[in-house]
Amino acid sequence: MERLIEKDLSRWRESPDRKPLVLFGARQVGKSHTLTEFGAREYGDVAYFFFENNPRLQSLFDRGVEDAHSLVEDLSAYSGRAISPGSTLIIFDEIQACGAALSSLKRFCEDAPEYHVACAGSALGLALERGGFSFPVGKADAMHMRPMSFEESLSALGNAPLLDAIRDGFESDSPLPPALHSKAMEAYRRYLVVGGMPEAVKTYAERGDLMLVKAKQMSILDAYATDMGKHSTPQEANRTRAAYNSLPFQLAKENRRFQYNLIKSGARAKEYEGSLEWLKTAGIALECRKTQGKAPLSFYSDPLSYKVYMSDVGLLAAKGDFIPSSIISDAGMGGEARGALAENYVAQEIAAGGRDLYYWESEGRAEVDFVIQGERGAIPVEVKAAENTRSRSLGVFRDTYSPEYSIRVSGRNFGFENGIKSVPLYAAWCLRLLPGARRPAWG
Repeated sequence: MERLIEKDLSRWRESPDRKPLVLFGARQVGKSHTLTEFGAREYGDVAYFFFENNPRLQSLFDRGVEDAHSLVEDLSAYSGRAISPGSTLIIFDEIQACGAALSSLKRFCEDAPEYHVACAGSALGLALERGGFSFPVGKADAMHMRPMSFEESLSALGNAPLLDAIRDGFESDSPLPPALHSKAMEAYRRYLVVGGMPEAVKTYAERGDLMLVKAKQMSILDAYATDMGKHSTPQEANRTRAAYNSLPFQLAKENRRFQYNLIKSGARAKEYEGSLEWLKTAGIALECRKTQGKAPLSFYSDPLSYKVYMSDVGLLAAKGDFIPSSIISDAGMGGEARGALAENYVAQEIAAGGRDLYYWESEGRAEVDFVIQGERGAIPVEVKAAENTRSRSLGVFRDTYSPEYSIRVSGRNFGFENGIKSVPLYAAWCLRLLPGARRPAWG
């Protein structure tokens, strides 16, 4: 399954300023698989080293790495294969299990830049925050990998030609033929169930069984819960699980701003702020901050007011015990439930495009789901789970800030009328094509 981040990996490989690469991301988003596939395709060989529960490998680093060239000789002897500059991709997997290996990236950067080194770890962000060792700032490049976007999923399921039609419709504001629009909406609803975790997508592609997909998703959710216990004290782990378990309820509200009293009665921010930070650092939750309708959005954001989404809408559907057939048929669900899934999905697509998440609220009178930064200022993005697109909030924002144009993501086809760009739900991934999007950065 091709991943969009592979284009960034190719740019990294060809860059004259290339440094050792660290790939961040939640457990099971496909980091290790993507690196090994990339290495097999674009290099002559891959030297793969897995650090977790591997004291023999870790011992090569325990004495400290003073000379990267000597370390390469040791790694070559350990693996039984030659490691050649430029033609071998060295992969350090689960590198958070060996702080000395992470520190060795500085030596590779300074003394042996001719070697191509890429690292990954399922809890790397947490290890850096709590493990007593630090990221080699200035001596390594970084990328962030997320679950498969709708675009990636549609391609993996054999519908790449439909993506071209969607892209053309987005760029020209021209409606798709009704048959294609209907097919794309069906694909969108299926994505709400399957989501973007590679194992779930692979299971659906091979078996087409949504119950098997849900079993995969529940296994991933269980792994996340286990991680909460592995990388926290028992008290912290309980709080983190409680905060995570509250997310479906948080998103079920009409006002989706995160409320601590929905974790438990009387809960306070002081008790659970660390738990939310854990979820964000682990890559399994997305924070959306309140901002004003002025650029730069980060400058005008409010760190005390935010919404929290799950990093994958399929995991939200599984965790919230949604009925897959109801989602696929778009029948039998309450409006709040449909809205929560649609909004989480759009948040996931905006984040996959490299943008930070923001929303806007006006003294409790009006709220716009998302605000993105364009070339000429803030652009409001409103999300509707169906074709009914009437909303007072978007008008309030436009009257207040006079944006260049507005975006409405809904069940309606493409179009542009009265300063509002109509974007079908299945085309939310196209928001990354707008000017002002930030490609996932490295370097």
